[in-house]
Amino acid sequence: MKLKNYIYLLLAGTITISSCGKEFLDEQPPTALPIANAIKNESDMADAVNGMYSAMRSTLFYGRDIPVLGDELADNAYVFSSNSGRYLQEMNYTYINSNAEASNIWTQGYYAILQANRIIYAGGQLPATANSSQLRGEAYAARALCYLQLVNFYGAPFTVNPNAPGVPLVTQPSFGDAALAKPSRATVTQVYDKIISDLDSAFTLMPTSGVTGHAVNSNYIAKYAAKAIQARAYLYKGDYANAITAAKSVVDNGGYTLSTAANYVAYWASPTAQTGKLETIFELALNNATNNGTTGLDYIYAQAGYGDLLGYDALYNSYSATDVRKNLFLTTSPTKSGTVYVNNKYSNVSNANEKDDVKIIRYSEVLLTLAEAYARTGDNANAVLYANQVAQRRDPSFTGFTSTGAALANDIVNERRKELAFEGLRYFDLTRLNLPVSRPTQSRTAPIVTTLDVTSPKRILPIPQSELDANKNITQNPGY
Repeated sequence: MKLKNYIYLLLAGTITISSCGKEFLDEQPPTALPIANAIKNESDMADAVNGMYSAMRSTLFYGRDIPVLGDELADNAYVFSSNSGRYLQEMNYTYINSNAEASNIWTQGYYAILQANRIIYAGGQLPATANSSQLRGEAYAARALCYLQLVNFYGAPFTVNPNAPGVPLVTQPSFGDAALAKPSRATVTQVYDKIISDLDSAFTLMPTSGVTGHAVNSNYIAKYAAKAIQARAYLYKGDYANAITAAKSVVDNGGYTLSTAANYVAYWASPTAQTGKLETIFELALNNATNNGTTGLDYIYAQAGYGDLLGYDALYNSYSATDVRKNLFLTTSPTKSGTVYVNNKYSNVSNANEKDDVKIIRYSEVLLTLAEAYARTGDNANAVLYANQVAQRRDPSFTGFTSTGAALANDIVNERRKELAFEGLRYFDLTRLNLPVSRPTQSRTAPIVTTLDVTSPKRILPIPQSELDANKNITQNPGY
């Protein structure tokens, strides 16, 4: 894109990225390939895929902004009263069309899509082998994931208004006629149709074995990761029958497992990619060479870093005493007096060699998606079966869910909150279900607005003003 055109995206992105004192073009991943004939073989494709993942793990996208907003806009994380000045507008829902995070996510999201488009196009010109098909499938899945994130930030939830303006769909590489395109916003339905189609393409392309073009681990999107992402998309659509089909495919064929309660904290403490399909389905690698340093997700939470974000007392108190997930909180801080609840899912901020990968989708989410979809289609037995697989694994003393109907669905949503806290998903559970955000009373927060009603225009982010200036076919969201 840049919705003036792709070229504008690469140049105008400097507005939000130059805060580090570098030109945007200098910050492109070294493996990003900008010209039509740059991807000539499988090795070039693999380099380009690495560049695509590098774009996605930027601080401006999954590397910090997305997971932070997914919890802070909801009721999981708040900014402490003494802070570094980050994410304060989100605490008060006072963001406008010049908001940094809204601009960051938009610009970086389309930059990642640009990389995916190049790989998809170039891969179509190469012989179809196991490696080229895998790499092309990863690009389709990554593009779908980016569009799912963008449409949920900038468009009304599908379950609320499927015909509302979503985001522009750009599927061509950034050369030729595509460089001059000024696309308007597709509807939310059209964006979701493309997301589902891309994930179908990814799943069809990616082989079940024989991939040698890169490591086979959780740092790369695998065949059943595409189905896991698709299950999330169907859940967000409220298409529960298809959510069941996609999630069940992962459960039956993906080979993923949950950690034991005894090993759960160790699983989170490990900074290395999973090769045995334990818990993690897809995560973005952040090692000593690729981490985001002081602008990373770990640094904003860690008390050895900025330590700005804490968990609400109410969230911490929702875990039973025997729930292993409670051990992922620290209850004291060297920089804050009294009891506080520090998210310790990202504990490797001071590790000189490895950093915490950003987990994009985990097996427990798939199980809870399956459980919720069964509950909402009236199959209480299967809903309880899959919900209890997660809940009882995390809390061996828990006797299991026994509720039915709407109460069971609500129990599962609450279980999602506990299981997926600080992974950036809570806000979208509230918006897709058209629920208000009700932040609990909390001492020592930065200035805060406690309620975000379902009618508020702040439920979705503003289209960045730089985008509106560049492309007159783009319309702003109401209220901005």
